[in-house]
Amino acid sequence: MSKIIAVVSGGMDSVAMAHHLKDQGNELHLLSVDYGQRHRKEHDFAAAAADRLGAPHQVADLSAVGAMFRGSSITDPTVDVPEQTWEGYGESPNIVPNRNALLLAVAFAIAVVEKAEGVAVGVIAGDAVSVPDSTPAFLESFIAMERLATKGYAHPDLDLLSPFAGLQKSDVVLLGEELRVPWTQTWTCLRGQESHCGRCAPCWERQEAFTQAGVNDPTTYQRSAR
Repeated sequence: MSKIIAVVSGGMDSVAMAHHLKDQGNELHLLSVDYGQRHRKEHDFAAAAADRLGAPHQVADLSAVGAMFRGSSITDPTVDVPEQTWEGYGESPNIVPNRNALLLAVAFAIAVVEKAEGVAVGVIAGDAVSVPDSTPAFLESFIAMERLATKGYAHPDLDLLSPFAGLQKSDVVLLGEELRVPWTQTWTCLRGQESHCGRCAPCWERQEAFTQAGVNDPTTYQRSAR
């Protein structure tokens, strides 16, 4: 059994990852990060996952830093959330550049304190299309940097885990079904309203994942993108 700091936003991928890691017998410590995202209600779903899994949950408040992230629909209230998907680096207004690097830096700092053997992040294969700090090259470089940054202070076997990096979102749905992940206890929508809007890119991708997996989508949407 390993002690793992799991970066869990409250979304489908990270919550399913937490269930997966727990199912493998690991001791979990869930971490969410408030970086000023308009859908920070997702943290309520991360907290619910922690309760189900019997794990502690912390929210790191970096909202003051997030207020400086202009130009992204996630952190800048002057930028509308678009109703389409995007591919390619530098094209999506739904991306906060360097976000994963920021989240992981916090997670590794906590891993040092907790003497954890691992930090886990729920990136999936599709993320690498438009999120450069989700690629295998980035993850490999980041753990190399962290081993230098924490040498002598962290657990000697400290590693960066990305168990879903080779999976598509539909694969996550299928695995989550096996693990009995309660999908209604996950949050995807960027608008952060009472229910999922059903029209923003993440909502669209959520609906597509269930369709491709052949699994009934239990999510309540204001309006379906399909």
